[in-house]
Amino acid sequence: VQLQASGGGLVQAGGSLRLSCAISGRTLRELYMAWFRQAPGKEREFVGRLHKNSDNTLYADSVKGRFTISRDYAKNTVYLQMNTLKPEDTAVYFCAARSIMTAPWGYWGQGTLVTVSS
Repeated sequence: VQLQASGGGLVQAGGSLRLSCAISGRTLRELYMAWFRQAPGKEREFVGRLHKNSDNTLYADSVKGRFTISRDYAKNTVYLQMNTLKPEDTAVYFCAARSIMTAPWGYWGQGTLVTVSS
């Protein structure tokens, strides 16, 4: 399984960005998907995840109500829509996948940098 994240960039506080994670090697219907982020000097943290067979989602409290994870089965792609961005959202964002709900996140994309200016 290969994951290719894209869509990062520089945005002003209050703005929006949409990240994409293109999947190859498996179909979306086979995978649980998640987004993580790592800010400079900090550990990687969970952002949100999407169940593979439903629209069930879970988000970190820090992004709840501002970020939304969605998917396009036809494009085999998962998205992270980020609204009302804050400077503290600045980080490298990674998409991750697993085929079993209780397994570790075994597949990772390369990361895409999001910088939010104040």
